[in-house]
Amino acid sequence: MRIARFTTGDDPRYALVDGEEGAEELVVLTGDPIYTPVQPTGERIPLTDAVRLLAPVIPRSKIVAVGRNYAAHAAEMGNEVPVSPVLFFKPNTSVIGPDDLIVLPPWSEEIHHEAELAVVIGKVTRNVSPEHALERVFGFTAANDVTARDVQRAEDQWARAKGFDTSCPIGPWIVTDLDTDDLGIRARVNGETRQDARTSALIFDIPFLVSYISEAFTLLPGDVILTGTPAGVGPIVDRDVVEVEIEDIGVLRNPVVRRD
Repeated sequence: MRIARFTTGDDPRYALVDGEEGAEELVVLTGDPIYTPVQPTGERIPLTDAVRLLAPVIPRSKIVAVGRNYAAHAAEMGNEVPVSPVLFFKPNTSVIGPDDLIVLPPWSEEIHHEAELAVVIGKVTRNVSPEHALERVFGFTAANDVTARDVQRAEDQWARAKGFDTSCPIGPWIVTDLDTDDLGIRARVNGETRQDARTSALIFDIPFLVSYISEAFTLLPGDVILTGTPAGVGPIVDRDVVEVEIEDIGVLRNPVVRRD
């Protein structure tokens, strides 16, 4: 299933996404499918310009992100491959959806894109084994771990560099029942491919990550795990358009703006 969160001008609603690319329809649901059974209302809405897709989930608790989880990215940043996952948090106020603006903060001069596969938790998860970890997952979406690289280099903690408002685009929708072992993951800036890798290159795979994180933090429904970015990260500037594409999920597109 593909599950979207959207608005036509009123309060946000949820829908199944039906149809081929370019001819999708939204099958409206009675409520948030993370918390309630998937039950269509019978209303169908063509996915046109009159519909605004929103971030498919706003974590009520947390976003747990994983750093240096592709060997080539660790190398391009001048780091060794970690022996255990490098974890950090992004606040839920950093989340934006498809076509929302990435606003470059005035206190950074070097903002980078980071294409990532995101995991959306579906059940309360604590001390789960890797063998049972995927049973706790609701689905998957695309994400961009936008990073103030100059600030990340200057400060020991990454909170400001990676947690500022608009630094976590996710979308366009959540896909359930997806085999994520070997998906293509790409980032384009103004149509030029910057990142191009496969999730099979993850150092720590998704079942291990869910298990490892759940040993430290109870994961709640709607929590998001960012699984790391491949090599090829680079700068984004005012008026750029960034696209993160993940095979079998879709394209997450965000314009970039700097406001003085």
